[in-house]
Amino acid sequence: MPFLNFDSRHFSAAEKTAIQEALAVLETALAPKLANLNPQERQQYGSVNEQNKLIINKVKDYRETQPNLSSPDVDWNEYLQDHDSRAFLQNQAERLTELVRGMENAKILHDWDNYQAALVDYNYTQYKNNSGATGYATKETELKQFFNRTGTTKTDNPTNDVQE
Repeated sequence: MPFLNFDSRHFSAAEKTAIQEALAVLETALAPKLANLNPQERQQYGSVNEQNKLIINKVKDYRETQPNLSSPDVDWNEYLQDHDSRAFLQNQAERLTELVRGMENAKILHDWDNYQAALVDYNYTQYKNNSGATGYATKETELKQFFNRTGTTKTDNPTNDVQE
């Protein structure tokens, strides 16, 4: 499906400001709750796999339905708060991931649009230079360096070479 000229998808100055302010509020709200783990700590603490999450959930279920079977050595208020915080963070992370995916997809479309317009401009530059118009030779030379001359890479089909 061809996408060209995303006029309705551009951001106004007010929209950009609103988004930046919303992100700043989010960053400020999250800052005291976030953690910065080094690779070794991620390895050490990141071992709660899906099987272990099932254990965590089952222990929580027992605590809620049959608290008399729970160990007195566990701080159950902390356990439940950790469980609640983890679920909250997971849900919010999934929402943010979807936003990021949508933003990346929109960026790809804008990159594509820019690239198509750049190709049109390059073709126009070649046309004007070949017709002897003044000033286009340098521009064509500078733009030509971005195109493959060997015919063996993806840049042969420039429409497939948009970078993120």
